[in-house]
Amino acid sequence: MPQSSPGAILNRSFLALGLALACNSGDGQAPPSMAVNRDALLDPATCGQCHRKQYEEWSTSMHAYAADDPIFLAMNQRGQREAGLGDFCVKCHAPMAVRTGATSDGLNLASLPQSLKGVTCYFCHSVDAVEGTHDNPLRLATDGVLRGPFADPVSNPAHSSSYSMLHDRDRLESARLCGACHDIVNGHGTQLERTFAEWQESVFAQPLIGTTCGQCHMDQSLELQPAASGANVPPRRLHSHRFPGVDLPLDRDPDAATRAAVQSFLDTSLQSSLCVRGTAASDAQIQLVLDNVAAGHHWPSGAAQDRRAWVELAAFAATPTPGVPFYQSGAVPAGSSVTTLADPDLWLIRDCLFDAEGRETHMFWQASEVETNLLPGQLTFDASDPRYYQSHVVQSYPRAGQLAAFPERVTARLWLQPIGLDVFDELVASGDLVDTERYKVSELRERLQPLAVGAAIEWSPAAANERFLDRGLPISCASTTNLSASADKVPAVNHTRCGPAASAP
Repeated sequence: MPQSSPGAILNRSFLALGLALACNSGDGQAPPSMAVNRDALLDPATCGQCHRKQYEEWSTSMHAYAADDPIFLAMNQRGQREAGLGDFCVKCHAPMAVRTGATSDGLNLASLPQSLKGVTCYFCHSVDAVEGTHDNPLRLATDGVLRGPFADPVSNPAHSSSYSMLHDRDRLESARLCGACHDIVNGHGTQLERTFAEWQESVFAQPLIGTTCGQCHMDQSLELQPAASGANVPPRRLHSHRFPGVDLPLDRDPDAATRAAVQSFLDTSLQSSLCVRGTAASDAQIQLVLDNVAAGHHWPSGAAQDRRAWVELAAFAATPTPGVPFYQSGAVPAGSSVTTLADPDLWLIRDCLFDAEGRETHMFWQASEVETNLLPGQLTFDASDPRYYQSHVVQSYPRAGQLAAFPERVTARLWLQPIGLDVFDELVASGDLVDTERYKVSELRERLQPLAVGAAIEWSPAAANERFLDRGLPISCASTTNLSASADKVPAVNHTRCGPAASAP
């Protein structure tokens, strides 16, 4: 948990009066009966005196961890040395440290109080305008008012309060608040992270039928609960402050609720169907269909240049060796990087970065180009619209030719590594990721286990629940998510300039 600042400690007896801190607010403003000084409000622990539930959830989140993450610290250190990045990274990972002048480049974060690290309560709830589309163009109010999603303000002893559409998860405008930090463009004009732009292009950004960032990443409580401690605090639908996505902390064990929330995202974003086409070895081929049905943006998103998502697939026959696959793709030995596989059929889903000379790079400040094959987001909910099927992506195994035998069983599953081991190892090799009192590098690497995305799929003639003709040949498919493989599809985009697939036919 973040450490309390001296300001927060001095104010604890005052805050214990038990009146509500008004992150909840109204069409007007609710003035405080008194006011906690700004320095104390900068500390999330101060907010936690009244907003205990929200504070405890936030404390387990990647927002709270943003300035302590070893990968961030190592990459920022290398970027400062090689490119003089200034506040490019830290203005999103520790925005209040930048805004207060406590840091200009993030290299002194270890000496700063925990209250200035991460994406804090004060930072988010002080935003009163979004003045751009990327790289944190958020304007903070100077009026001492903290903004939130509730329409009826509560007078309290800490701060004035005001309703804000930017903080209301049920308003499409709220996506701009999140998106301003989740779209990143480097000094070469290269769009590194495009989560907000991807959402804007999707059906989820459409009025009336859309879904905002907060509606997905801030679960609403089923029961009415007070938003703060104290008397006469009205019950609300509270919103979780865990902000789950795909990342988990590396130098500590994530709590069970956070891990479960991340796994829930991984298990529910995609649909899949596994098919075998043909009747004999002379024409047998495997097809896998993935549909990004619920992510609300491309998949995977965010720092997709660092993420590694791939399919592990295996085909089995009665002979020559039962139980041993006669064909497989994407089988990564434990502790190895998926990028080291000599596998021309590997379906590796990621962004690839290239510098000005066209060489692949893992360091974002060098990137001048991006080659991407992320799964596209849903464009419409209308099944009669051809765009509905643009998110149904099909990959064939093998990509060229046929299988050596007709399978009696095929298994497939999808893996996601939030940070690729190749990226991790490069930071170690450069001397920027080293052992500290907090962690050993070897322990961090061990924690970078790939996460399973959804359930494994198994095809067999008996398990097939869909059959149809494909270019004159029979095809049968098994799905655990009711995805119809016979519907229109688009072929998978495979990398041509990076990774094992670059050499594929």
